[in-house]
Amino acid sequence: MKQIHKQSSANQHQIPTHSPSYPAKTQKQHNSRSSIPRSVASYIFREQRLLFVLVGAVIASSFFLLHPYYHAPIPAPIIPLFRRSTVAGGSTVVSTPTVVSRVNGGGARRVPVGLRKPPLRIVVTGGAGFVGSHLVDKLIARGDSVIVIDNFFTGRKDNLVHHFGNPRFELIRHDVIEPILLEVDQIYHLACPASPVHYKYNPIKTIKTNVMGTLNMLGLAKRIGARFLLTSTSEVYGDPLEHPQKETYWGHVNPIGVRSCYDEGKRTAETLTMDYHRGAEVEVRIARIFNTYGPRMCIDDGRVVSNFVAQALRRQPMTVYGDGKQTRSFQFVSDLVDGLVTLMESEHIGPFNLGNPGEFTMLELAEVVKETIDPSATIDFKPNTADDPHMRKPDISKAMEFLNWEPKISLREGLPLMVNDFRKRILDEQK
Repeated sequence: MKQIHKQSSANQHQIPTHSPSYPAKTQKQHNSRSSIPRSVASYIFREQRLLFVLVGAVIASSFFLLHPYYHAPIPAPIIPLFRRSTVAGGSTVVSTPTVVSRVNGGGARRVPVGLRKPPLRIVVTGGAGFVGSHLVDKLIARGDSVIVIDNFFTGRKDNLVHHFGNPRFELIRHDVIEPILLEVDQIYHLACPASPVHYKYNPIKTIKTNVMGTLNMLGLAKRIGARFLLTSTSEVYGDPLEHPQKETYWGHVNPIGVRSCYDEGKRTAETLTMDYHRGAEVEVRIARIFNTYGPRMCIDDGRVVSNFVAQALRRQPMTVYGDGKQTRSFQFVSDLVDGLVTLMESEHIGPFNLGNPGEFTMLELAEVVKETIDPSATIDFKPNTADDPHMRKPDISKAMEFLNWEPKISLREGLPLMVNDFRKRILDEQK
């Protein structure tokens, strides 16, 4: 028992002898930790290493801010897909076959990395047509993702083939008189035949496109909260009694004539657009487009510029209806596209006239075409068509004031660009 007691007493005496070592160890660790920052600081300041670190940071920042961004096209084939469409009311869901094309943006984009805006997802109805395809070019070039909806009644895949392979482009074969479900930020609604030859071919389908197609696109805009732009027309003014035409002019239209499927259809589309804005708080924009020309126009669509150019290139007499004293104004397509994008990005609803106030009679236009293509070209006079407006000239003061927009390309500057495109396509037809 005495031995046990002695051992336990000895243990009790040994415990305090080891306890002083703990504070010493902690103090050593503390000294080691505090020496690390001093070592790092000493390393950085020795031999001007700090200067080199700062210079490297400046160079890296400059590279990321100023180095141009290059987007390399990724080729991909046309892919058949199935998209979801809904019958009006949203109760029935139907799978409709569509064709989606991944398309090449047609060249490298050079945009400073630090200045790029967030890309948008945009729908362009009628995007395979004359104006629509040029609009798609501009939207793709600025970095947005674009979905084109077209039934190819007047649109052509050739207008968009240069985009095939671009992952930011999709092409859907679809008729806007049937609903479709998509998730986008903006909707440019261009879908509708715009030339007399085409909209008179099936007038019932034309007015259905203007009314039901616009209803479906407005319904989509309401459902997903997208901004909606309607491309209306100067035809809403009919055969005007006011000259030039301002947006406040209500028009002089024959509601039962052969052109009324288009004229009254666009007037109804404007009504629907404003009702959705007032009643459903949809963000809307309305553009009234005047006569437009440029590359990719349909060669035989019956519009006066394309008629004259195609006839002159084919060595045929240029057809003038009536006495040729009717007046029109002609804007180049790039000016129009700039106006549409500016209107969409603005905070103004419209309507806005988008056109070139330069006014020409049909005979004056024929002379310009002769100067550009063939001075020996002749003119063939024929009876005028029904309800053909005698005068057409936009007052663009509202667009100039609120959008800071006006056309830049004159007829004599733009016409040769269109002639080169038509000449190539007509020669290809003759091969």
